[in-house]
Amino acid sequence: MVRYAVTDINSAKSAKARGSYLRVHFKNTREAAAAITGMNLRKAVAYLGDVKDFKRAIPFRRFNGGTGRTAQAKEFGATLGRWPVKSVEFLLGLLKNAESNAETKGLNLETLVIKHIQVNQAPKQRRRTYRAHGRINAYMSSPCHIELVVEEAEKKVEKETSVVPRLSTRRLAARQRLQA
Repeated sequence: MVRYAVTDINSAKSAKARGSYLRVHFKNTREAAAAITGMNLRKAVAYLGDVKDFKRAIPFRRFNGGTGRTAQAKEFGATLGRWPVKSVEFLLGLLKNAESNAETKGLNLETLVIKHIQVNQAPKQRRRTYRAHGRINAYMSSPCHIELVVEEAEKKVEKETSVVPRLSTRRLAARQRLQA
């Protein structure tokens, strides 16, 4: 068994999926993963499908040097955004895998939430490109490892509506003096 970075999960109510040495850009995948963290699984799949169709953008927050602006990033409070199709396809594959794992465990698929998603850099793969005057430069790829955990969302407990106003200790003491 491989070790996941997250430790405080209930394994009875969660399902995992991971991909190692995936040949897809680390930086783009990190931004796409950050965009879907905490989302409902169905909403995340729909969102990534819209990104593939260029209807919604992934906001780029950290690795955003040279990234263009788009109005589609406004919904996330950002101005910079892109549509990293290859990263989205890899993430959709992992989400589908996690959903299958959850179904095998007998979890409720409608309430699944992406609890944890992490993208790490994998060792770079080397190629070379030929330059002027007989020189050769490195032409590296930046693959990544992705791990994610989906978990059944806990039912929200409604707060009690009837709230009794609490008096300060000074006022309580004053009332007791008057009654005595």
